[in-house]
Amino acid sequence: MRTKSFNEVIADYLKQRVAEDTLFAPKFTNPKKNIDECCRYILGEARKRGNEVVMTDDEVFGLAIHYYEEENIKVNARIGNSVKSRIVSSKQVPEAQTTKQLSIQYERPVFSTVKRGRGKREESKLQLSLFD
Repeated sequence: MRTKSFNEVIADYLKQRVAEDTLFAPKFTNPKKNIDECCRYILGEARKRGNEVVMTDDEVFGLAIHYYEEENIKVNARIGNSVKSRIVSSKQVPEAQTTKQLSIQYERPVFSTVKRGRGKREESKLQLSLFD
């Protein structure tokens, strides 16, 4: 069985939403909007929450709908995003209430840092030692 990609899951949900909601259909067919940019928007919004973010399906789909409903939306996605999907279950949560969550992890870019040496302070030379 083939696992659907993040973009395919979002696209399938939005197509289902168009079939159910006639008011959403014209917003979904807006030529300025597309699924790839929608997914970048979702990842960018998740990135604002931290480096490793866990979001429920409802949160992710809500961001997708928000992307299509708003006319002027900024898409701030960074390179190196990966999306992992898993089913979260707990002994305390009945099976009927088990939710599927998407875990979004970010790879940080590697930057080389140059440490600058600081000169010794004059105060450190004046400090007395107990062992002298």
